[in-house]
Amino acid sequence: MFEPRRGRAVRSVQVRFGVLGPVVAWDGVGAPIDLKGPKHRAVLARLVVARGRVVPVSRLVDDLWQEPPPGAVGAVRTFVAALRRALEPQRPPREPARLLVTEGPGYALRSAPDAVDAWRFEDAVAAASTAPPHETLERIDRALSWWRGPAFAGFDDEPWARVERSRLEQLRLNAIEQRAEARLTVGRASDVVPDLDAHVAEHPWREEAWRLLALALYRAGRQGDALAVLRRARNLLLKQLGVDPSPRLRRLETDILRQADRVSDGPGSPGPERVWAETAAAYDRTVASGSGARLESTVGLLRSLAVTGASGLEAAREQRIAAIAAAEQLGDPELTARVIGGYDVPAVWTRSDDPAQAAQIVAAAERALAALRPGPSEATRARLLATIAVESRGTRAARGPEAAQQAERTARRLGDPALLAFALNGVFMQTFHRAGLAPERDEIGAELVMLSARHGLVTFEILGHLVRLQARGALADFATGDQYAAAADRLAERHDRPLVGVFTQWYRALRLAATGPSPQAAEAAYRDAAAQLANAGMPGVERGLLPLALLCLHVWHGEPICFDDDTDWGPYTPWVRPFVLLTRDRLADAATALRQTPDPPRDLLFEALWCLTAQAAIALDDQTVMKRARTELTPAANELAGAGSGMLTVGPVARYLDDLDAALSRTR
Repeated sequence: MFEPRRGRAVRSVQVRFGVLGPVVAWDGVGAPIDLKGPKHRAVLARLVVARGRVVPVSRLVDDLWQEPPPGAVGAVRTFVAALRRALEPQRPPREPARLLVTEGPGYALRSAPDAVDAWRFEDAVAAASTAPPHETLERIDRALSWWRGPAFAGFDDEPWARVERSRLEQLRLNAIEQRAEARLTVGRASDVVPDLDAHVAEHPWREEAWRLLALALYRAGRQGDALAVLRRARNLLLKQLGVDPSPRLRRLETDILRQADRVSDGPGSPGPERVWAETAAAYDRTVASGSGARLESTVGLLRSLAVTGASGLEAAREQRIAAIAAAEQLGDPELTARVIGGYDVPAVWTRSDDPAQAAQIVAAAERALAALRPGPSEATRARLLATIAVESRGTRAARGPEAAQQAERTARRLGDPALLAFALNGVFMQTFHRAGLAPERDEIGAELVMLSARHGLVTFEILGHLVRLQARGALADFATGDQYAAAADRLAERHDRPLVGVFTQWYRALRLAATGPSPQAAEAAYRDAAAQLANAGMPGVERGLLPLALLCLHVWHGEPICFDDDTDWGPYTPWVRPFVLLTRDRLADAATALRQTPDPPRDLLFEALWCLTAQAAIALDDQTVMKRARTELTPAANELAGAGSGMLTVGPVARYLDDLDAALSRTR
């Protein structure tokens, strides 16, 4: 092919580049090109990493030397000139370079997409993922043959190469596993085993490799070896990483033990797990591992993961802080803000599962707010404010209510339903500045239900039903509360939200305590609900809740109270301790403990803890505490104490106010 240029016929450039191993180049007939010294190859490799984007000369200087020598800029230009002569030896003098071009403040490599082996490898593997099995196998075999060693070999420690090396290595490992799955699909199970055995030995943390090896062994008629492989994988993950095998690995072991048909036969139409795996592999191929886009996508995944069940919630909580830290390291305040604010997982309990982490998130959100330049999206700022409001729940931070109000105002002005739902969650979490606010929270829940149903915001619609369930419980309107519990359960079943059942089961135990035939029936229901909560991954809800619920039940019904010394009261210890000491006739110690009891946190159990404190104060004739309790509880005179939590109740607030009035009258 010829292209006219300044009146002369010049053969088009056919240079190919290789970075899947040492950095090399070949001319149009496949002969190696002399790339001169290591600095020349480093310049070429750095431009390949940039994928056609301009790399400024100053950046090349920083990347080539830890401490640039005098004349470093001139040296870079010399390297570029030498590379141009090597890559385009037939280029006439003064003819502009066509491969390694000068543009703006630096240089760029203008090469065809198939001229670099790494780029060609990515395209081939991507195309193979949608091809028929035999074609997939052929394409991936050919693509893997292009690897001559570790990517960008010789530049292992260079920061500019590290991310791309890691990304390409992950693509190579994915391709090896994709090839193994294609071989299994076409019935070549025995051929797969040796390669996969070596693969898992070299890369023991890749659960997909263990799964494929076990599957290949089983299909090759080696059931015992397949189960042994899965046991090895489980032991390795538990001992070295402290994690359980993935659900996919556990399911394969169950299927092998049951000799399920889907394990014996090759796959037909791709199932949900295969679609997920192929999509994830495609994402790995196309999105750089250190990019901001990947971080934002990770937050979206964590948001979905958090509502899938206990292990998903725990994993999301753990990885969320890592995602924020990674975003901050990139030094882009707007990206950090999106990563923080993108995790809009609804919260219904007013005590954080991890208060220290919540404080870290609030601090990071405040830093992001301070660093944002004027003029960014108002929605981004509002999401940060809503995050602060949600994560500062259960604390006395003055910033929480202010942040909630600002986020709500912005969301309403922008008309953004998803943002408004998140902001309303923050408003709900900050609606505990005094007792007796169940009606306000009921209104918030009602708006959440209406808004979310209209715009398809399922998780926030469920939140709205749970908020209303709590509020109607506080108002002793269990007939209406039952409707919201049923609606939440229906949505949870339809959209696979297993954690919702934890809250609705506790609500039904509370309802039994408030309206049921006997305290014994309510106690049994509380214990059943606690058993489900124990595996829900919500320590902020779980710890101390069952003994507190049983204590409240006994106090309300005036029954004898007996708890072991090792009962874990969790965060409720200060308000329970005077009671426990009273049951043991340690009056002086109980009086001391009562004087040291702080005001209860302003959360869903505010009224319940004040009622317990009031009862202890009456028993000990502590007028100061009785007067304070009466002042705090009076606004909730028409509510059931604690029932606003949707979890437990210690009975009508009015009863405790009457007891306080009687005790204070006797004292007067």
